[in-house]
Amino acid sequence: MREWIEKFHKAGLLRVIDEPCDIDLEIAHTSYIEVKKSDSKALLFTHPTDKNGKKYPPVLTNIFGSFEALKLIFGRNPDEIACEIENLLKPKKAQNFKEKLEFLSYLISLRKVFTTRFQGKPPCEEVVKKGKDVDLGELPILKTWSKDAGAFITMGQIYTKSLNGETQNLGMYRLQVHSKNELGMHWQIHKDGANFYNEYKKLGLKMPVSVAIGGDPLYTWCAQAPLPKGVFELLLYGFIRKNPARLVRSLTNDIFIPYDSDFVIEGYVDTAADPINEGPFGDHTGFYTPVLPFPVMKVGAITYKKDPIFLATVVGKPPLEDKFMGYATERIFLPLFKTSAPDLIDYKMPENGVFHNLILAKIKVNYPGAAKQIMHAFWGVGQMSFVKHAVFADENAPKLTDYENFTRYVLNRFGVKSLFFSEGICDELDHASPNALFGGKLGIDVTNDFSGETPEILSDMKLLDKFHSECECINDLKQYFTDTKNPIVLINISKDRQVSEIFTKILKFKKNFKILIFLDKKNDINNAYMSIWRITNNIDALRDIYLDGEQVCVDATAKGKIDGFTREWPDETVCDKEVIKKLIDRKIINNDITLFRKFEIL
Repeated sequence: MREWIEKFHKAGLLRVIDEPCDIDLEIAHTSYIEVKKSDSKALLFTHPTDKNGKKYPPVLTNIFGSFEALKLIFGRNPDEIACEIENLLKPKKAQNFKEKLEFLSYLISLRKVFTTRFQGKPPCEEVVKKGKDVDLGELPILKTWSKDAGAFITMGQIYTKSLNGETQNLGMYRLQVHSKNELGMHWQIHKDGANFYNEYKKLGLKMPVSVAIGGDPLYTWCAQAPLPKGVFELLLYGFIRKNPARLVRSLTNDIFIPYDSDFVIEGYVDTAADPINEGPFGDHTGFYTPVLPFPVMKVGAITYKKDPIFLATVVGKPPLEDKFMGYATERIFLPLFKTSAPDLIDYKMPENGVFHNLILAKIKVNYPGAAKQIMHAFWGVGQMSFVKHAVFADENAPKLTDYENFTRYVLNRFGVKSLFFSEGICDELDHASPNALFGGKLGIDVTNDFSGETPEILSDMKLLDKFHSECECINDLKQYFTDTKNPIVLINISKDRQVSEIFTKILKFKKNFKILIFLDKKNDINNAYMSIWRITNNIDALRDIYLDGEQVCVDATAKGKIDGFTREWPDETVCDKEVIKKLIDRKIINNDITLFRKFEIL
């Protein structure tokens, strides 16, 4: 990790903060703001502390906080890795003897994909704490948000293995500190770690777990890579690095971890013991997850380097570090996904759709219903099955990264017939579905032109006056893309009834609108970026979309008793104003009002 810090420093991608910063909110808030800058850097906090003045090892955050950082970590552009995978999946026929030798040489080089064993005493075991000497409180584990249940490890590499010992897995799950030697294991129900846990639980056996922190940053990225079940994630590390991951056996269990990890936390999960409530935690959706029971890891040993660096990330409202990690995942796994959806040209997962909430795609339309066929492929393959909302356009659409013109293309072809509703599994962090873990899904097909009549556009003020004459709970509105056949009207309301009732009342003005999206008053309708974040988070397609002729209404408000919603609606993650003020006063962060408003920091 220190070698990587030097690389970041030489590349101008590191900011060192020598001022003492509290592991309770201060480090997290500083990191949260930094990554939102156009020139964001990795942050090295050399003097982490707590409110009592206790000192901790240095903390590194935002190591994946820019596209430049990604290229440095991967050693090349992620698209180049994707191209290599595509060439491997579809190798070209060698035209001469030289090309045959080159391809053979490449195949031989793939032997470096497989992990190897490190010989000798590894750096990650320079300091060893066992038994009664174990104390998680000695690690600079961050508390990110004011309403978090405590401190959480957020960039741990969680190593587990199957009951028969044949398969080892690497995942990334948050870990809540319950006590000096207990960690809450938040492995979601769909994850391999949870599947292994169920194997051990059936026989009442203890499940070994090792958590590595730090080392080569690519280990951490591999931990969240959506590889097929049964494939050890560090094989991908070898493929990208062209050097195998060197592993060492943990001191107290039979799990292998990278030899150069900065910290290693070893232990087991007693599957016979009752789970313990975990959370709340402000997660990457930008909302707090509910308090739910999860298994507990009993820590038997902590080992680390003599001069370790503690790696952490901050999750919450976008954009954050996961924007860039997700970008690499999106690019690198495109060729693999095309094997299940061969007519897919490209796809994009905007960060303000928090990835699983919104996906944009371009496809080849070779037959009627092509978009629906690919929709089913999306919703039936691996982690893509968590996607809630998907937009499919033909190959003539603008680039997916050109959000404004792509949206304009979609709205000029959109119609009620574009909508395809389904139901399936949802990410465990999804809060909008009426049922935990599954809910409504929406596909939008604009591979054909389904547009109808263009509305008669009024000014925002005149349209607001009309709506307000029927419903006083409507506070404000703003129209977007009025130059298209399907303008979007964002509406702020103080909700006193179901949105469907409001929609019914203002349908008398249907000639003046096509798409209405209702949001709570606290949402700034002039901030399109954060509005999209709320919309994609807050709707369940089967419950919150209403149709009447060519008019579409979307209820993106928070749900409660008025709506018959029985689950608890979570709070949004919000920075602590006093902490921000102190950081500004100490010149650790700048008082950038424009940035603060754009991303709702204050």
